[in-house]
Amino acid sequence: MKITFIRLNMFEHISSDAMKPLLFGIIRSLTPAKHEIEFIDERVERLPEKIESDIIAFSVETYTAKRAYILSKKYKTENNIIAMGGFHASVMVDEMLEYADTVLIGDAEDTWGRFLSDCENGSPCKKYISDESKPLDILEDDPTIYRHNYYGIGVYQISRGCKFNCDFCSIKTMYKCVRRKSADMIAQELKHAKEKIIFFVDDNLFYDKASAIELFRKIAPLKKKWACQISMDAARDDELLCEMKKAGCFLVLMGFESLNPKSLGEMHKSANTAEDYDEVIKRIYRHKLLIYGTFVLGCDNDGQDVFRRTFEFAVRNKIAVTNFNPLIPMPGTAVYKRMEQDNRLIYKKWWLSDDYRYGETAFIPKHMTPNQLRDGCLKIRTEFYSAGCVLKRLFSNPINFIPLNFFVFVLANIISHKEILKKQGQLLGGILNETHIDKT
Repeated sequence: MKITFIRLNMFEHISSDAMKPLLFGIIRSLTPAKHEIEFIDERVERLPEKIESDIIAFSVETYTAKRAYILSKKYKTENNIIAMGGFHASVMVDEMLEYADTVLIGDAEDTWGRFLSDCENGSPCKKYISDESKPLDILEDDPTIYRHNYYGIGVYQISRGCKFNCDFCSIKTMYKCVRRKSADMIAQELKHAKEKIIFFVDDNLFYDKASAIELFRKIAPLKKKWACQISMDAARDDELLCEMKKAGCFLVLMGFESLNPKSLGEMHKSANTAEDYDEVIKRIYRHKLLIYGTFVLGCDNDGQDVFRRTFEFAVRNKIAVTNFNPLIPMPGTAVYKRMEQDNRLIYKKWWLSDDYRYGETAFIPKHMTPNQLRDGCLKIRTEFYSAGCVLKRLFSNPINFIPLNFFVFVLANIISHKEILKKQGQLLGGILNETHIDKT
């Protein structure tokens, strides 16, 4: 069989912030050599007008769901099979089945092989559901499957799932538990990685202190430079931060989410204590690590002052990169269910709406209008990545002039500024109900 596997983009333009698709390597390792398989990353390359494959498979996130459905109509023929998986499949399987022949729910490791075998026999099922029981294995990446170098940054994964349960986060909709690779497995993977700079895509690199320190000591001799996502409890631990730095860490991504303790409580962000954010940041800087901070604005306890206070906090603390995000009710999450029950959703399914635009508000906030939430986030995003603010943050923190830190700071700020201008106000995917005419 011939298989085309597509990593979707939210829009029809080339992105400058695309990370290497980890799933390509996983799918390649799970696909028997007798099948011909090609991988297309729509974020960095244009899709062909026609795809003549027996199977066309899409990895689908909520933000790319409409794009998947549009392309499924474009590429569907009498002789091919359209398959979809990814995070969105875990909560919207019936929606997906309106556009796909088969939906794979959860991990590919125990669904993809069964699906291919059934396709060979001419009897693929509508649904394949992972039971999350298969241990994570070593990924032997095949560089020949990528047509783009992704800034020379490797992407690796230590674990799946998260030990926390924030009410706005979609992680728990796909993973009900946390599974981890051993430190030896990760060291073996990184030993063979051609990239010198690595990003660990785990939603939280730290499950417990002992396993984290074991990992850092195993990978330190490899001399890789790496970035990761961490929770606030890990950031308070000097021993962990010291071991991270010695092992090659140069940047940590942290979900501050809010400066308002009531909003943190609303999110069930149990690891965060807004009162010690400044001290946590100082501790991280003592270890010469850059910070990528994320914030969620528009919670029920947020007033219009939330934008200026959050912006000033990020600038005062010299944060290298930020995301100032409006709260988005993701399907399957507690916040979505709450908004739906209270009749506060502007769009029943914002990800399918031909009116919703990226960066807009999908619900009715309590203490501001939807437009005020949209405009407030855009204003501080734009101001944070203005030339004056970038230079102010660059020169106010000496660790930015460590060579790798300087390169990452400048590149990340340039790319973020560029992507804000590209994405804001864009229609997700295209027009869902547009008719695709086969001119052949």
